[in-house]
Amino acid sequence: MKRRSSPRARVRAALGVVPAPVVGGALATGAGLAAWAGWIEPRRLVVRDVELALPHWPEALDGLRAGVMSDLHAGVPHAGLDKIARAVDALNALEPDVHLLLGDYLDSSQKLARKLAPEAVAAELGRLRAPLGTYAVIGNHDWRNSGDRMWRALDAVGITVLEDRAVKVGAFWIAGLGDMRHRMPNVVHALRAVPEDQPVIVLSHDPDLFPRIPARVSLTLSGHTHGGQVAIPLVRRPLMPSHYGERYARGHIVEEGRHLYITSGVGTSGLPIRFLAPPEILHLQLRSE
Repeated sequence: MKRRSSPRARVRAALGVVPAPVVGGALATGAGLAAWAGWIEPRRLVVRDVELALPHWPEALDGLRAGVMSDLHAGVPHAGLDKIARAVDALNALEPDVHLLLGDYLDSSQKLARKLAPEAVAAELGRLRAPLGTYAVIGNHDWRNSGDRMWRALDAVGITVLEDRAVKVGAFWIAGLGDMRHRMPNVVHALRAVPEDQPVIVLSHDPDLFPRIPARVSLTLSGHTHGGQVAIPLVRRPLMPSHYGERYARGHIVEEGRHLYITSGVGTSGLPIRFLAPPEILHLQLRSE
């Protein structure tokens, strides 16, 4: 026998009144998600192991390993010098052959940020150790925050900063591009010293430069997008700092045989929150295709 609801229950339902246990459950869920996005996830640090089979990558370099870090936004909540030290220690523990840094070491976006000196940030990054060295590009927030001071600080601790130029590292090349929002990056100029038959990795803080990268480049590495910080498709679209929407959100992207990998970075920009896009560093293993 079907039990009929009481007159009072029918009136409350008609008025759209939600029972107290349902309201309480929704509030608890909302509070839990807010705590996760605003406190727990931004304080995490994921070490992401990625193996990539690359075009134009010779068998002699098969298995070369790279440590990659981007978008520290040093000084924002959850990204102080202790977080940077933690990321540096994690990368050193992996013992990669080379370290690659992709920009935005400083922050200029958050009112809650505690301003850190570029020299203090560079001192932590200068502890990175790899047989082939550490190479870096400069991001848009670095230029907005301190002009070329971050560049000079990195250079002072022995990190090679590349802007529209390439250097030979053992049996391959590393090229770095200028930031497209504050400089005038020139891909042709950056690669002009690299012979056509030589393997090359390109560092570009902003993935929006990827359509300009020629097919002879084995791999392009970028940051900047933070994976949208809130990695829910469509919801993250207005948070994505890219002219291409979600096309270059994060992860491994292949277009017309050309390879791009975008890391979601370590810090935050705008709001100090992350959801389904935890702070990360990369441990790449590069394979011959």
